[in-house]
Amino acid sequence: MPASAKILSIATADAPNVMTQTDVVRVAQALFRDRFPGIDRMLPVFDTAGIRTRQSAMPLDWYLTPRGWPERTQAYLDIAVGMFARAAEAALDQAGLKGCDVDVIITVSSTGIATPSLEARAMARMGFRSDAARVPVFGLGCAGGATGFALAGRLAQASPGAVILMVVVELCTLSFRMEDLTKADIVATALFGDGSAACVVRCGEAGFASIEAAGEHTWPGSLDVMGWRVDPTGLGVIFDRAIPPFARDNLRPAMVGMLERQGLELEDVDRFICHPGGMKVIDALEGSLSLDQGSLDHEREVLADHGNMSAPTVLYVLDRARRQGLPNRSVVTALGPGFTLSTVTLRSAA
Repeated sequence: MPASAKILSIATADAPNVMTQTDVVRVAQALFRDRFPGIDRMLPVFDTAGIRTRQSAMPLDWYLTPRGWPERTQAYLDIAVGMFARAAEAALDQAGLKGCDVDVIITVSSTGIATPSLEARAMARMGFRSDAARVPVFGLGCAGGATGFALAGRLAQASPGAVILMVVVELCTLSFRMEDLTKADIVATALFGDGSAACVVRCGEAGFASIEAAGEHTWPGSLDVMGWRVDPTGLGVIFDRAIPPFARDNLRPAMVGMLERQGLELEDVDRFICHPGGMKVIDALEGSLSLDQGSLDHEREVLADHGNMSAPTVLYVLDRARRQGLPNRSVVTALGPGFTLSTVTLRSAA
């Protein structure tokens, strides 16, 4: 039986600018009043989002001017590379490693286009070897943190002893626009933040947790639940307002099926570590998994402090759970475009 993949470290790196929800509401109200009839009916979403502060790639004033693909892409490249490097450096430092020790680099990002991809652009700063394998992953959206984690575990098991670095960077706020507003755009403005996270995975004795298993479930006919649309000025968000009830009704049977394939039951899981898509989604997750209300406390705290950063968000939650002390068995879980549930089952080394 192959050795299990161990998580040696996990680190996060915030975007450089801080926005309070109060400031965002004030600006949104002034900007949208003449562009979106009925904006007053949508404003409560800013109050019920459960967010106090968020971090953004650019200062708030930058978003007040209409932007096109070239400007959004340049902002993505300028900021994402630095955030990639800061998260990666912190994770490697925790593991007692350097860039030259990395054998495989997985880069997960769906909020900008970079060719060459981010790890290539950060190669000189990070000191990655020229023979390091690069695995850029696009299109996973909010599920990217969990799916990237699972991929890191599989690659570590496939190459025992290899150092796998997985880095997730998302700059969701760059999709903000003032023209052609939809209700989904307003909700995204109330929820989205930017962030990055990284982890180091390797087979061996060290590490704070081992990756026991991973699983995915994609629901047929659900392509329009969540994703991006390609507009003339940039990426436009696709949000179906039915996401919370969909999660409440469908998450449990999918989770039960994945755990059964691992020889486990829901009762065997001591802690679910979930991507907090929003307050209503957190409530739906607790209801679907028969958790006590308020059980997903780290999820609410991360949402309040950072907003929904898409793929890195669940790794922020995992980092908080790890610092408090992971229970014996936990399941990292995130919902993303597909519509897909992605999970990673962890066993604490403590």
